[in-house]
Amino acid sequence: MENNLPVNIREYQELAKKALSKMHYDYINGGAEDEHTLRDNIAAYGRILLRPRVLVDVSNIDMSTSLLGYNMPSPIIVAPTGSHKVATPEGEVATAKAAASCNSLMVLSFSSNCRIEEVASSCNAIRFYQLFVFKKRDVSSTLVRRAESNGFKAIVLTVDTPVFGRREADIRNKMVASPKPNLEGLISIDDLNTTGGSQIEKYARDTLDPSLSWKEVEWLKSITSLPILLKGIVTAEDARKAVEAGVAGVIVSNHGGRQLDYAPATISVLEEIVKAVAGAVPVLVDGGIRRGTDVLKALALGARAVMVGRPVLYGLAARGEAGAKHVIEMLNSELELAMALCGCRSLAEVTRDRVQTEGDRIRSLL
Repeated sequence: MENNLPVNIREYQELAKKALSKMHYDYINGGAEDEHTLRDNIAAYGRILLRPRVLVDVSNIDMSTSLLGYNMPSPIIVAPTGSHKVATPEGEVATAKAAASCNSLMVLSFSSNCRIEEVASSCNAIRFYQLFVFKKRDVSSTLVRRAESNGFKAIVLTVDTPVFGRREADIRNKMVASPKPNLEGLISIDDLNTTGGSQIEKYARDTLDPSLSWKEVEWLKSITSLPILLKGIVTAEDARKAVEAGVAGVIVSNHGGRQLDYAPATISVLEEIVKAVAGAVPVLVDGGIRRGTDVLKALALGARAVMVGRPVLYGLAARGEAGAKHVIEMLNSELELAMALCGCRSLAEVTRDRVQTEGDRIRSLL
């Protein structure tokens, strides 16, 4: 196997499909309803072209950047995704070690199969913690306190899940909820056996708070001194409200196409959100990134960094920690190559004129 490693994310996806049960592969790979947004997250990158500049000395490429004052060797971050033990027995500890070995920032999901403390002690790295707001606020505040005391550097508040999207593959497969050790003693999950449909859907319905509003951002600011990033913004209007609310960053995300189907592909709305934020806070983007060229396109349209979810899970499912590490390394080396071939020696040179969007092509015809 080591002599015949996958050469791209798509090949890792194929290996993951072979390694996982249908229920677990569909859980990782699936989206909401018709899966239009799921597909368009990827397809929208294909509608953006690169505009390479030539005869530039690219013998030294610098991919380093910073986020909230933390230096990173590359703008590629491991996105928060739940239930990593579905992919590998070591779960999020394997993911954390893979990210740490690449010096990549990782965002740990609230629905991790490994305890916050276990992940924190497994290796040294910069990590953020992703939070949902539960009906019982003390559950959320307890998780925040534990993340703080274990050295997590920021809270990523997911704001696009007041209710759970309809993930039909999980309903069809009667998806079984995996253990959530961080919620033990905080939420009872004994009562999850459901005669039809997805246990995860029932769990979300029982625990998530549909009254979630901008007040919760104020509440979260009142209980933590950590910087807060909002994940799940897809409109300029909400991006402006986020800045007014005093958050430290905005993450353009449609939950990987798993919440509202026919929400826009994230890359297609990135630029309008960057313009709305007007440099007040960094803007990140996730969803659909499968190549280093995708990362370059996102950076050219104004993203400070990108977050990668499913590809890391494909790596974990195929080859455990080594697979996750290889996925991050591949994306980094693809980005470095794309920068060189576009004549960009640093991220500062990855500017708007390096890409041509559909809108640009239409405007050029007018």
